[in-house]
Amino acid sequence: MATTKAAALKPVRWIASSRADLGELPQEVRRKVGYALYFAQRGEKHEAATALKGFGDAAVLEVVEDWDGDTYRAVYTVRFAGAVYVLHVFQKKSKRGAATPARDLALIRSRLKLAAHEARSRRET
Repeated sequence: MATTKAAALKPVRWIASSRADLGELPQEVRRKVGYALYFAQRGEKHEAATALKGFGDAAVLEVVEDWDGDTYRAVYTVRFAGAVYVLHVFQKKSKRGAATPARDLALIRSRLKLAAHEARSRRET
């Protein structure tokens, strides 16, 4: 009987308050985000994950979940070979359009820089 070796999962690294912020979300939202992160750890892309516009490539992804009349988002990157970095988790407050608010985009950009620095220091680039 042949056995297959399970692929090693990449670690998930949480930037700033992203892990605590995820813990504040409803359980159903946390479950969906967690499942999408599991796919990313395996080197795959969950069907709910889409490239976040304005970051130049498909390596910065977001999961958007509507639950109980509210919209929640989790943004992570697979840009660095050694780990999945969760950059920002938040509830979208604005009811105008689907675009990510500029304040949140600025925070994501700054956290992406932090993730790049951490990946370099861990030699995960």
